[in-house]
Amino acid sequence: MASKKLNFMSSDGLVFEVEEVVALQWLIIEKMLELVVPDGAIPLPGVTGEILSKVIEYCKKHVESSKSEDESAADYLKAWDAEFLEIQEATLFDLAMAANYLHIPSLLDLTCLRLAAMKGLSEQDVRKFFVLSKKWTREEQEELRGKLAHLF
Repeated sequence: MASKKLNFMSSDGLVFEVEEVVALQWLIIEKMLELVVPDGAIPLPGVTGEILSKVIEYCKKHVESSKSEDESAADYLKAWDAEFLEIQEATLFDLAMAANYLHIPSLLDLTCLRLAAMKGLSEQDVRKFFVLSKKWTREEQEELRGKLAHLF
């Protein structure tokens, strides 16, 4: 059975066809689909085509990985994430902004931590810049640092 597809238009007019299961990784789309059925391409004025293609690539990989029950899949995904974030600083920044705009918490966490590591910033500095309000407990911070140790 073919999966349902959605079309998205980037700020520079490029249209991307995305499987619904992938697009549902974007909390903003999940909420929107609860309210309306889109007619045509859904405009994403805050995301360029270059960055939207990276967002789609990230979400596809994470959806595919979530289907695997193999324990080595988690290690593979960690390595893939690290390689995925080996991009220019400006692109990484734009990717973080898109993750924030589209409400993709896992991608936002990854990009913010990578940016912080690159710049020697504290978590609080990154939170202020991106206006992030969630306060993590010490345990959550340690767990996330452990999961993302390969980025530092």
